[in-house]
Amino acid sequence: MDSDGVGRGAWGAKRGAERAPPPTPHAQRPTPHAARHERLVFRLTLLAGLPGVVVAMALLWRGGYSGKVQWTLGLFVIGGWMITALVLRERVVRPLQTLSNMLAALREGDYSIRARGADREDALGLAFLESNLLGETLRTQRLGAMEATALLRTVMAEIDVAVFAFDDGDRVRLVNRAGERLLAQPAERILGRTAEQVALADCLQGASPRTMDVTFAGGAGRWEVRRGSFRQDGRPHTLLVLADVSKTLREEELQAWQRLVRVLSHEINNSLAPIKSITGSLTSLLDRQPRAADAEDDLRRGLSVIGGRSEALVRFMSAYARLARLPAPYRVPLDVATWVRRVAALETRMPVSVVEGPRTSVRADGDQLDQLLINLVRNAVDASLETNGSVYIRWARHNGTLSLMVEDDGPGIASSANLFVPFFTTKPQGSGIGLVLSRQIAEAHGGSLSLDNRLEGRGCVATLRLETYDAVSAAANGN
Repeated sequence: MDSDGVGRGAWGAKRGAERAPPPTPHAQRPTPHAARHERLVFRLTLLAGLPGVVVAMALLWRGGYSGKVQWTLGLFVIGGWMITALVLRERVVRPLQTLSNMLAALREGDYSIRARGADREDALGLAFLESNLLGETLRTQRLGAMEATALLRTVMAEIDVAVFAFDDGDRVRLVNRAGERLLAQPAERILGRTAEQVALADCLQGASPRTMDVTFAGGAGRWEVRRGSFRQDGRPHTLLVLADVSKTLREEELQAWQRLVRVLSHEINNSLAPIKSITGSLTSLLDRQPRAADAEDDLRRGLSVIGGRSEALVRFMSAYARLARLPAPYRVPLDVATWVRRVAALETRMPVSVVEGPRTSVRADGDQLDQLLINLVRNAVDASLETNGSVYIRWARHNGTLSLMVEDDGPGIASSANLFVPFFTTKPQGSGIGLVLSRQIAEAHGGSLSLDNRLEGRGCVATLRLETYDAVSAAANGN
């Protein structure tokens, strides 16, 4: 055998694979069974040559030869017989020892040794060739595994997420640098300790993923807790990942407050500015002496405007409270065709065409889905009335998902940036919560809502996606 690119091994100095190598650290001592095999090969070889030897000796002793010739030829025949048996035994046993030594090297993780004499045209050479290919495959796989492990270690060391692995006894078996910083302890003091001792027992309980407000030795904040499971050496392990989401949540909270203040300021100023202006005008009118003949009419009109703007402000605040207090859906089976036809019949300003789709049902809150579809149909009708167009409702089903489309022939969407911004509206009498409320209802049912311009023709299409009732039932039954 030859060393694989590292140098010549202990077996490489031999001339060919037919000669067994000297004992190596990988080779094992012959077992009694192996020794019996060697003796059996030797005996069978002797037995195969025994008839010829017997015949040759009989001819020598009965052929009238001199004693010198008889003993000389007899010793030559018997010696040749024994030497041939020994050589044949070596030719059979040594290649087997070569293969056993190579397999022992592979078992112990030494993939650099190769057998000489590999040849596809020879049975023994083919066995050597396959052994060499096996060693090369294992070497490549080990190299890939080592590179993947090195990459994984580098990634785990550099990511800013705390990663812990626990065995079935809740003892820490792995921790990265972020985990060390989180617990303010080196890995040597963390490994082998229980989850209770490192203050992570609560993280191994409860739902996953979830957000927790926890204070650790290395820092406090809001953490996203995720758990997973894997097996190592046949034993179950738990992978715990802790990500600090405090900064992200603060940024999102700040942006939400900024949007809310911007919208509230805009709406309140729209109401307070005319109220303030009209109040000043009415005060001047009351202070004027003598009063004009139509002063009372001016007062009534001014108070009417103030009352109208106040009512608009009350409606706005009621809409905001409604948006913030959307209850959890009460789900029951709901037939899609019946639901769509019922909502379409509520629109009286123009007929809404229902394009029948496949018979299907969803598990949902009927009242909330009614409100969702009413909002979509109302928006579509408002848009189509501007262009004397039409409104269509159709649905399709694919892979357990219902796709319900509300299409209109209106002018389309000029900008989608503010579609789902609360209280943003382009309608004179709009509240700006219809689409936002509809999307919240869709997401509360595990679905989604999108609004896009139609690809063919003018207008836009609102697409609601929900999981069908049979898909939910199959998932619940574990099918």
